[in-house]
Parts: sequence; C-alpha cells; structure tokens
Amino acid sequence: MVTPKLQARPDLTGSFGMCATTHWTASSTAQAVLERGGNAFDAATAAAFVLHIVEPHLNGPGGDLVALIGRAGTPVRVLVGQGPAPQMASIDHFRAEGLDMVPGSGALAATVPGAVEAWLLLLRDYGTWKLGDILEFAIHYADHGHPILPRAAGVIDTVADLFRNHWPTSAEVWLSAEGSAPSAGAVVRNGSYAATLRALIAATDSADRVMQIDAARREWSEGFVARAVIDFVATVKHRHSTGSDHHGILSLSDLQGFRASFEEPLYANFRGTTVVKAGTWTQGPVLLQTLAILAGYHDRDLDLETPAGVHRAVEALKLAMADRDSYYGERTPRRQIATLLSPSYAAARRDLITDRASGVFQPGLIGANPYMPPLVLEDCLSLSPTVGEPTVSLNGQTRGDTCHLDVVDKWGNMIAATPSGGWLQSSPTIPGLGFCLGTRLQMSWLDEASPSALAPGCRPRTTLSPTMLVRGGQVISALGTPGGDQQDQWQLLYLLRTLIGNHTPQEAIEAPAFHTTSFPASFWPRTWTPAGLVAEDRLGDKVIDELQERGHHVTRAGDWTLGRLSSVTRDPYSGLLGAAANPRGAQGYAVGR
Repeated sequence: MVTPKLQARPDLTGSFGMCATTHWTASSTAQAVLERGGNAFDAATAAAFVLHIVEPHLNGPGGDLVALIGRAGTPVRVLVGQGPAPQMASIDHFRAEGLDMVPGSGALAATVPGAVEAWLLLLRDYGTWKLGDILEFAIHYADHGHPILPRAAGVIDTVADLFRNHWPTSAEVWLSAEGSAPSAGAVVRNGSYAATLRALIAATDSADRVMQIDAARREWSEGFVARAVIDFVATVKHRHSTGSDHHGILSLSDLQGFRASFEEPLYANFRGTTVVKAGTWTQGPVLLQTLAILAGYHDRDLDLETPAGVHRAVEALKLAMADRDSYYGERTPRRQIATLLSPSYAAARRDLITDRASGVFQPGLIGANPYMPPLVLEDCLSLSPTVGEPTVSLNGQTRGDTCHLDVVDKWGNMIAATPSGGWLQSSPTIPGLGFCLGTRLQMSWLDEASPSALAPGCRPRTTLSPTMLVRGGQVISALGTPGGDQQDQWQLLYLLRTLIGNHTPQEAIEAPAFHTTSFPASFWPRTWTPAGLVAEDRLGDKVIDELQERGHHVTRAGDWTLGRLSSVTRDPYSGLLGAAANPRGAQGYAVGR
C-alpha cells in the first residue's frame, strides 16, 4: 500500500500515558486524571462524564455503552453497559400502539439506562479514585458551561420546533427564554445535570471509596433518579418520531433490576494478531467474520489504494453484515457463533465474492433458515448515508452516532469504550435531572422470527463496537469509532492498513474511508441501498470509476467526512505508548506524553 506523504496530525508517542477521544475536552480530562496519579480506568470514567456535557447530541447519561477492559497482565473483558428492554416491551404492546417498528425517538424506544451504572461499576472494580474526584470535571463544565459544537447547535436548531411544540422540558434546557437555539460556540450550561451529579456524590457520607460508589449506584437505579424517570415517562405522553404521542413503558422495577456486568469477549486471529470484540448482542463479530473472509487473500489483494482491494473489503463486509441481521442477537446459540467464526465457513463465504458488486442480501446457511429482515429501499431525500453524526428530522428522526474514547496508562492498563444513546434529541428531558432517555430499543425488530426480536428483559443488538488487539498475550492497542452501522466497517480499514499495509495509526485514520450501505440499517426507518457504497472523494477518480464499473452504486461523500476513529497503542517490548485521533471536523484529539 502507498503510505500518505502528509498527515493532518502527528502520531503521538510517550511513556507516561495516552488518551484519544472524540472531543478535545474529554481527552484533556482523561490526561489530567493520569497526571494526578489515576489509572486508565479512572481517566476513562472522568472523560466519559465530560462527554455527556460536551457531546450531548451524541451521548448522554440515559444512554448505554460497550467497553473492552485490558488490565495489565489479565485477559480482556467486556464491560456491559447495555440495558435490557422494559418488562412491558412486548411486540403485542407496540402493535397495540399502532406501530410496526420501534420508533426512532421517544421514550417507547428506551431500554433501561446502562451507561452511568456501567461507568460506576468500572470505577469501583478497576479504578482507584473516589467518586467526587471523578465527577468534579463534568460538574465544572455543566456549571460553568462550554462552547457548544457547531453540529450540536445544528441538531438543536433542527428540533427546536419539536421542543417548543411537544417537548417543553427539552426547550427549557436547550433553548433560550425566547425559544431560539444556541449558535455555534455559544456557552451552554446544564445546571440540572450538575445538581444530579452532586446528589449522587452526596448519597452517602461514608469515607470508604467502594461504599460511596455503591451508594451512588443505588441512588441511580432505586432512588431519586429512578423515581424522576418513571414519574415522567409513565405520566406524560409525548411526540415520537412516528408523529404520534405515547407514554413510555419503563417501570421502577426495570431500573431496580438492572446492574452492569462483565463478560468474556470473542476472539479471532488475523495475520498474527488477536482481534477482540464483544459478543453477538453487539455487531462486533462482524469485524471478526470479515477478517476471517479476507484472511484467505494475499496481502497485495487487500490494498485499499486499489479498486480490487476496496471491492474485496466491501463484498466481505456485505456478507458479514447479512449474517449479522440474520443470526446475531443476545440469544444466538454458541454453536452458531462458533460456525460463523470458523475458517471453513469463512472460506465458503469467500467463494461467493466475484469481480462484480453484489446487490443481494445474502446470509449464509448454518443449519437453519436464516432470518430475512424487511428490505426497504433508502429514500435519497430523507437521510443521507454519508453522515458521521446524527441526522435529525423535525419529528426527532435520527440516524445515530456516538462517542468513543481510548486510554492507556504507564502500567499498561488499557480501555476502549464506545458510549452512546441518550442524545438530547432522543426523547424529552426529564425534569430536574438534565438528561433524557436513549432509543436503543429501535434496533429490535417487531418480528418474533428475528434473532434481534423485541422481548421483555432482552438486550437489543447494539452497533456499539470497540476493539482491542492482543499479541503475545499482551494488549497492544485499543480503538474504535462512532458511526452506527459503520463502526466495524471503518475499523476494518484501520486494521487492514496497520496490520498489513505498513501505515502508522494516524496515517490509517487519515486515509480515505468508505463503507457499504447494502444491508438494512440498524436505525429507524431501517432502509438499505443495494450495492450501495459511500466513499470519500480522496479515494480517487480512477478507483471510484472502476468501482462503479464493477456495479457499485457509489455516493461521493466529500474529501474528509467519514469516520471518527481514535486509538491508543503500547509496544509490548519497549513499553512505548502511542495515540492517534481523527482530524475530520477538528473535534477529536489525542493527547499524552
């Protein structure tokens, strides 16, 4: 592969600690914690709460997260911050509400909030700092304000009429007294959320660190936070993305019954490196399947500077994504997972790749008839497939995006975390709390035959999908990106370029990106574009023209539009640390020393 000659950002190196996130304030917060003696897990938790403040259109306390935890000298674990569907969330209930799909916004689409509970669990079991010290950064920005991002201001402006006419509690937080949206760069505060965080800290007067954190977790799931959530969503009907009004269905017992947890990840080997992902309740194994398919090609056949290399990567992704929609879910049998990740299955899938672009949804056969989701064509006038942040309609219709953070410390601890949901445009702000609920339930199908069918107490299959790399038994990298269905697609490009293409992490992040839209989207209204391919113009006219000749329906996305990747690295021999972050949008940054 040809290495780019110029970089917008340098590859950072050092020996003390490295942080890379989707917002410079969160990166600086994480580094500040490392400088004051905290470890990677302390730093990540502090940065995550700051992301609630500075990227409120991309994540919030009412959302969810998936993280990979690499404590030095121990195997990687998955932090499960994805809450389940409420006990009242049955397919019959949604059909009785006149719906054939879970809405894209509104409290009917809410799972049990999992993000805060998960961060507190991580802090308790892996961190070293007290809760008050962790939250002081977020409280500062909530109280004193921060300059709102242009895209966040744009999202608020787009849904301002929705807020004014249907979601007055959101209007109180995000609109001026005159009802106008903030302009880009305006200083925005959230005193209600600052008060919520202070109340969590004050949940106990114990000096014991663990008791403090557990008291805050109880207050979140059983105390004033839980009561405020339920009092609001159960008693106030509000507008959903469908244009109709509904109550939420979360109950107090739903919140009381959820606790974040840790579980074992899935693995695959590619060119001598172990790639680590969460299970089939996420889309993470898509990356493992795609790498297994591509492992049968020579390195030169996977050159992403060539039309043939791009074509093979895209066609492999289509096959893996089809398997995702046909087989992935919380209850996917272990034997099916083993088959999907097996070399023999990958070889059979590889044989389906020809020189022409496939426009067919083509899952594999693994002993049962695969589920075939509805295939609804993308309306080119509704939601652009090129977005790297949420697109929002006047009803709050969104195609989701999120945040990401990576941290490595001097002891070799590492974390890759992708928090999301609870966007300010997800549902009405809960009075007194300063945040709203998420909409992850929209990823469940109202079809009993789907492996990701809506079911009470069951986690919807999420797109959140961080990655870790292991070599010689040691974690050597943590990485990830926002992007919904594109997360594992953009990470595939990064891995091909760094593991076989001799790119540095920063070079790989900055290289021209692309992804396919030839599968049903995970987000409402769940459309697809057969043989769809979205590519940055920097891929080059010659490459794009040949891809079109092969049958790809190419959407040119501009020069610097796709992907918000970040990563941290650690050389297992020298201990040298590294960090890289996406320059697109001048928002994500890596820091460290």
